[in-house]
This record gives sequence, structure tokens and C-alpha cells, in this order.
Amino acid sequence: MADTPAMTAANPAANPADTTAGKTAATPALGPDARLVVVGCGYSAGAFLALSVAAGLGSAVATTRHAGRFAAIRALGAEPIAFDGTAPVPALADAIRNATHLVVSAPPDAEGDPLLRRHADDIAAAGNLAWIGYYSTIGVYGDHDGGWIDESAPLAATSERGERRIETEADWLGLGERIGVPVTVLRLAGIYGAGRNGLKNLAEGTAKRVIKPGQVFNRIHVDDIAAATQLAAAKRAGGVFNLCDDEPAPPQDVVSYAAGLMGIAPPPEVPFDEAEMTPMARSFYSDNKRVSNRAVKERLGFSFRYPTYRPALDDLWTSGRWRG
Repeated sequence: MADTPAMTAANPAANPADTTAGKTAATPALGPDARLVVVGCGYSAGAFLALSVAAGLGSAVATTRHAGRFAAIRALGAEPIAFDGTAPVPALADAIRNATHLVVSAPPDAEGDPLLRRHADDIAAAGNLAWIGYYSTIGVYGDHDGGWIDESAPLAATSERGERRIETEADWLGLGERIGVPVTVLRLAGIYGAGRNGLKNLAEGTAKRVIKPGQVFNRIHVDDIAAATQLAAAKRAGGVFNLCDDEPAPPQDVVSYAAGLMGIAPPPEVPFDEAEMTPMARSFYSDNKRVSNRAVKERLGFSFRYPTYRPALDDLWTSGRWRG
């Protein structure tokens, strides 16, 4: 990989070189005595659940807002529970009180975190609870004009979504401190992986090369999210970590690379001001920053399987997993 600002000595948020691309590192796993509760079993949390079950997890319960996903959750190896945050659920309360590990992926709503709102007392009463993991977003940092930042950067979210995340992070860290349980907050970059990637977008005709000069984004492969969560849970780590790749890059470069793998022409470039996008998609371009992952490597000891989008897309393409 060519030198980037991430590798310069003058950059205090520099990422140390990662030579683990495509390798599967031995990661400590939760053992047969572990009882896991996953709240909000979507794409990322589902990948962590599947990895934990495959590694010999004792038992798992996972929530979803929709009963139509029960079969998928059972296929991952967990017992499904419906929870939409509108009311406490007795089965979920029982599962939490017996849990050793809790992972929260469900986003906050206008009133805050649904799980804390309905089941904070059950979490506090969970006598065997050893660790809590919370999935947040690098959106909490807001815009930094393309500069490098790390976990010490000020939180200045530019969206209501980001502001809710800031408040909810503080709520979970505060609860952990009060009840004496370590809490790991993982601030996730743009998530991709099997079934959600530029290759699939190109195949479906939805990929765009939107050009906004100077704009870059960090990314994170879902398999790295799963492995980092497993490591944090096994180590019972506490604290806040950015979970993002080594190379924040212009989005159009990723599309062009994917097109090259497929042997097709990339879609035409479209200026940002002329691009047709949903309001949410356009809002992501309000923030421009380069986010360092040094802390998760040095403090947690995590090695990325996919440190940049290139080996990740290479693997998705050659394995056929890009289809999902």
C-alpha cells in the first residue's frame, strides 16, 4: 500500500502498519459457561453472534423487533425474543438477569436507549454479568475537515442521530461504572461485508461515483466487527474504541476498485451537488474526517483481517461471498 497521511510520523493519530490482511488470527472466545444476550440482532451483531456460537458459546438469546426474523436468529444459534422498546418483556428480563455478557446494537430513539428505558433494573440485578458491549458510530465526532482524529477528539455530531449516540454512550458507560461492570463502546465506521458491498451494488445497478473534492470515509468489514467484539468480550475490556480501517478513502475510489475486480466499467462520475441521493445518504457527506484505529490495536490488541477495502473486496469477489 502506498504511503498515506496515516503513516507519517508527523501525524499523531497515525495507524501502525497492519500486515494481517486476509489472515485469521486466533481470538479469545467466550466459553461454554457464557450466557450471551444480544439486543438488536442485525447485520453486525448477527455476525458476532454466529462467530461466538461457532467458537463454543454456552447459550445465547437475541432480540429483534420483528417476529419474521425468528427463524434467522435460530439459525445463528440463539433463542429469539421480540423487543421493540415500547414495553418491558418478561422473557428478556429473565435472560438479562442470567446473562454473563450483553451486547447492545439497537439504536437509540427520540427518548434514548430502549433497553435502558425498559430493563435498566434487570441489568443492575444481573449478578453474573461480566461485560457489556455497545455499538456506536464514528458519527459522534462530526466534521473535522478531513483531519486525523482519535478517541480523544471532541464529540460534535452534526446530526440528531449522532447526538443521540453521544448521550447513549454516556448512559451505558455511566451504568457500567455504577454497577461495576466493564463497558466497551465500539464506534463503528461504514459497515460492509457479505451481501452489503460495492460489488453487489454494481451488480444491482445502484452503485454511484459521487464526487465531492477532498471527501473521505473510513470503513469496517463486518467480520472485523465480529472478531473485535469477541476479543473485547473475552478480555472483559472497558473503554471507547474506534473500529475502522487503516485507509480512509474517497468513496468513488472504492467503486472504481470494485468495478475493476468485476471487469466492468465503473459508473460515470457525478458531482455531489447534482447527485440523486436520499436525505440520509447525503447527510453522511456533511462529515469529513480520517479516523485512527491505533487504540483498538494497541490497547485491545486487535489485528484486522481486512485493514483496507482492497483485500476485503478481493476476498469477497474471489470467494463469491459478495452476493451474501
